[in-house]
Amino acid sequence: MLRVELNRLRRRLVLALELIREVEAERVEALTETADDEMTQKIAALQRIRGIGTNFAAVLVREVLYRSFANRRQLASYVGIAPMPYQSGGMDRDRSISRAGNPRARTTLIQLAWLWLRYQPGSVLAAWFRERVGTLQGRTRRIAIVAMARKLLIALWRYVETGVTLDGVEFRAEADVTA
Repeated sequence: MLRVELNRLRRRLVLALELIREVEAERVEALTETADDEMTQKIAALQRIRGIGTNFAAVLVREVLYRSFANRRQLASYVGIAPMPYQSGGMDRDRSISRAGNPRARTTLIQLAWLWLRYQPGSVLAAWFRERVGTLQGRTRRIAIVAMARKLLIALWRYVETGVTLDGVEFRAEADVTA
């Protein structure tokens, strides 16, 4: 019975891998068909940055960067990582994030922020995070990574829209981008 169960699991794995290859081939085909499209150019620009792959670039462009934003606050608010203002009497503070935006984009950005620390350790954002958090663990670290995700989103938006890069960002070699 164990051998039969293992064989069944192996067949499911082979089927899943085939479906993944099929989806990846469709994505590559769609990107090559619309090479002059503005969204495709944004995806290609994001893929040049070390640590940002095809999936992250496609999700960011198709979920967030396909629209135009007037400023960084509108951008962060659309994703749901903007702080909520709190005003009472003479007190004027920012509280926790609103989470009233695009949940898929927000999740992707937070994952990308963790990966950014690994693949872009020399960037200004990674240095800011290390300086701010240090050796702290737990809640403080999670709060800081959301703040870093907001800063990263704004930096990537500026890069895609104007070509201005963040200091210390490493780019891939041209051969790595097409692979």
